[in-house]
Amino acid sequence: MQGLVIRNTGSWYDVRTDDGRVLPSRIKGNFRLRGIRSTSPVAIGDRVTLIDNGDDTAYICEIADRKNYIIRRASNLSKQSHILAANVDLVLLFFTINYPETSSVFIDRFLASAEAYRIPVAIIFNKADLLNTDEHRKMESYKTLYESIGYPCFITSVTRREGLADLPALLRDKITLIAGNSGVGKSALINELIPSAHATTASISDTHNAGMHTTTFSEMYDLPSGGSLIDVPGVKGFGTFDFEPKEISHYFRDIFKISAGCRFNNCMHLEEPHCAVRQAVEQGDIAASRYQAYLSMLGDKEENKYRPAY
Repeated sequence: MQGLVIRNTGSWYDVRTDDGRVLPSRIKGNFRLRGIRSTSPVAIGDRVTLIDNGDDTAYICEIADRKNYIIRRASNLSKQSHILAANVDLVLLFFTINYPETSSVFIDRFLASAEAYRIPVAIIFNKADLLNTDEHRKMESYKTLYESIGYPCFITSVTRREGLADLPALLRDKITLIAGNSGVGKSALINELIPSAHATTASISDTHNAGMHTTTFSEMYDLPSGGSLIDVPGVKGFGTFDFEPKEISHYFRDIFKISAGCRFNNCMHLEEPHCAVRQAVEQGDIAASRYQAYLSMLGDKEENKYRPAY
């Protein structure tokens, strides 16, 4: 019996079987996903094979091959990974200039990981209605930057239902991961697009201007017009996992394009002579924020944060 994992509450998974039932399921025995040292081998979006227990529960005994997945370093176990979702067609990545403030390094790390696993990303600049004039200028500059790199961008105010008109067509018939820090409006968007979802929302912390976790487990919601949204707990940082240093620049579209002009094919864009990337940063053709995010990812490996996957 086959099915789709639509909810993860920790040790239990809700699986929607191909005949339309939803069975609470657990992993049968101890098995580790091939090639990935993960905190949990099963993810939202996985196609799995089940053994029906006959009591409205089941065991997951096999995971089908994935077309892709989005993965990050586990927050509490730096040597392990955490798979956010599998078999994803699109990521909607939330970026708030304020309330709470999102780090551009977080965005760039996430984009690089999505590039590595060949997952398209669109960026949502939410809470535009709360911004002052300077913050609006900052938001517009980021929008211009990421659109120039090739990422679709939307300026929205989910609570005021502004800037959402183009999203249903973008999301139709796709499995879309909603990603971003806590408090940026992910659950509010899900409730707007799927009123029956009743995803939990909460205000941000006044003390730290940071989002508070409201989503405590991962869940997939069906869109009325076709397709699904995956809601996962907000993440404060995005630790990369199992990247080789020489590969990292390939996942920054703007850096990779200009790196063709470097003298050395194996240029790391650090201290090498005649580096086209560093020259482009100095001239403003590559945003300094993007280059700093690239350096931060190189630093992950240099600090030996991650052991190789097996």
